[in-house]
Amino acid sequence: MSDTRTPELTGGALKRQLGRALRRQKLRALMLIAPLLIFIFVGFLMPIVSMLMRSVENNIVVETLPQTIAALDSWDVDSTELPPEPVFRALVADLQVAIENRTALNLARRMNFEAAGWTTMMRRAQREMPDWDLETDGPFRERVLDLHRDWGALETWRSLKAYSSPYTTGYYLAAVDLTMVSGHVEAVPDNQALHLMLFWRTAWMSGLICFMTLILGYPVAFLLANIKERHANLLLILVLLPFWTSLLVRTSSWKVLLQDQGVVNQFLVWIGLVADDNRLTMINNKFGVIVAMTQILLPFMILPLYSVMKTIPPSYVRAAKSLGANDWTAFWRVYFPQSVPGIGAGAILVFIMAVGYYITPELVGGPSGMFISNRIAHQWYVSGNWGLVGALGTILLLAVLVLYWVYDRVVGIDNVKLG
Repeated sequence: MSDTRTPELTGGALKRQLGRALRRQKLRALMLIAPLLIFIFVGFLMPIVSMLMRSVENNIVVETLPQTIAALDSWDVDSTELPPEPVFRALVADLQVAIENRTALNLARRMNFEAAGWTTMMRRAQREMPDWDLETDGPFRERVLDLHRDWGALETWRSLKAYSSPYTTGYYLAAVDLTMVSGHVEAVPDNQALHLMLFWRTAWMSGLICFMTLILGYPVAFLLANIKERHANLLLILVLLPFWTSLLVRTSSWKVLLQDQGVVNQFLVWIGLVADDNRLTMINNKFGVIVAMTQILLPFMILPLYSVMKTIPPSYVRAAKSLGANDWTAFWRVYFPQSVPGIGAGAILVFIMAVGYYITPELVGGPSGMFISNRIAHQWYVSGNWGLVGALGTILLLAVLVLYWVYDRVVGIDNVKLG
């Protein structure tokens, strides 16, 4: 029997079969990478989104004091008079509900991040306000003022109104040492300003650590790339050896070496360079952080440099010398430019890692060697100020992204190579 199918129908069926085959291939490829995509989404993107949300959300004030916030809407923050009686009546009504629902101290905790004294105010309200009758008692203004003197302070009401929105920039203001407790954005007192100094200290110390690793790592990488392979393998093992040792152990060992009665001071006293009663202070300060982090991050500079230097043909330098260049000229004008991609890769890797380092500054830095990461950890574990943690983390993330963008514009990220 002859085939009565037309060429058009046969061609259409082939296209459909090919389309189904391609869709199956794409589906299989998607299923293969699905675990990685899920891991990136759950372990990377979701925490960043959560951090961004925490840095601006401020629902607790308006949810705890809805009537008070509504009554405060007509009160001018620049007024020299306290809010009128309806505001105090609304405050009593809101706090009675909050006390019953056990959310009053949550409000106090939130406002304590901006101004001190709210916990005491709430505890006294918890003792007295449940017995007040909104129908028969009143007026409430004087009774509230008698509970705690801070209810009679204009700053209390100004800060309450300033932070009453469901979303706030207050955490970002606090992250750059600003506040709006007065109803207007202004700088915090000098004795409370901390974050800008920590950001600056983190930046310049990370830059110095990056520079130190480059100065120490470049000769090592050059030696690795230009000696015999059997010797290079042994030296490479020594470079990689720190990766097989716990970071905590390596950091703690620097405390043993650099403390007042440590190995370094003992040696300096023994050879007579330092008096026994005038030992060097090398720990719990910036010096200890720089020394320890330079040693810890040094392999991250050496490895990118080595992988790039290994690809540079030695014949280029020999050709330069054969044309009359001395050793320095051949190195500086021929060899060094070809190693710049390795410098770029190592520098951006070390700097970004140093900016976010926590353990080493915590153990050997002390108050003068603290990084912004240590402040973030303190706000998370001790103060529980997750909004400020989110704001500080977001600013740090944006700073790194800006650094990456500037680096790309100046050097070109395409020129950064890991070998």
